[in-house]
Amino acid sequence: MPHITHLLLLVLDLGGTFVFAVSGAMIGVKRRLDIFGILVLAFVTGNAGGITRDLLIGAVPPAAIAEWKYLAVSVLAGLLTFFWYPLGNRLSRDILWFDAIGLAFFAVAGAEKALVFRINPAMAALLGMLTGIGGGMLRDVLVSEIPVVLRADLYALAALAGAGVVVAGHALRVSPIASTTVGGIFCFALRFMAIRYGWHLPSARVPLPQQSTTSEHPRDDELH
Repeated sequence: MPHITHLLLLVLDLGGTFVFAVSGAMIGVKRRLDIFGILVLAFVTGNAGGITRDLLIGAVPPAAIAEWKYLAVSVLAGLLTFFWYPLGNRLSRDILWFDAIGLAFFAVAGAEKALVFRINPAMAALLGMLTGIGGGMLRDVLVSEIPVVLRADLYALAALAGAGVVVAGHALRVSPIASTTVGGIFCFALRFMAIRYGWHLPSARVPLPQQSTTSEHPRDDELH
């Protein structure tokens, strides 16, 4: 792997790990977990997606396990959130924004690393999406919530779009720095618009149940 590509992947991975770890720790603060629970949630959120990606592409042992930097960044994010982040009305909104930033980092990092390991471009885009949504899914499962990817509009699609930009840039022989930058901005922009303006995909139209014409009160002949 060229040195510049290795450095780019390290920066993207550690940046995504930190931001996602902060969002995981915020969930722990919101659920009033103790400091150990918050650190566990921070590590899981920041590294689950990357570990899954590395296992699937054969980059073993996964970077999050082989290198101490990932654990250190996750613990730092958890401690900063635990000691300095105020519990207030802004918490739920800020979780969404940190989650969106982490999604952008990991979507492009996952696609770029898959391409470095010569994975098929279409599968590289899907692996970028998986890297972006993996940590958040496991985080939500651990705190007994429906994963955000299943209930948020333009979440997985935003990650797939950002990863797709990286794959397209690779096919066009664009610099990895340029393609990951544009892909990350595109992913975040889609997620931002979805949060801010309620953008969503079409959903199935389920007919509403018909109201019963029977009166709620019993008839006189039913009382006897």
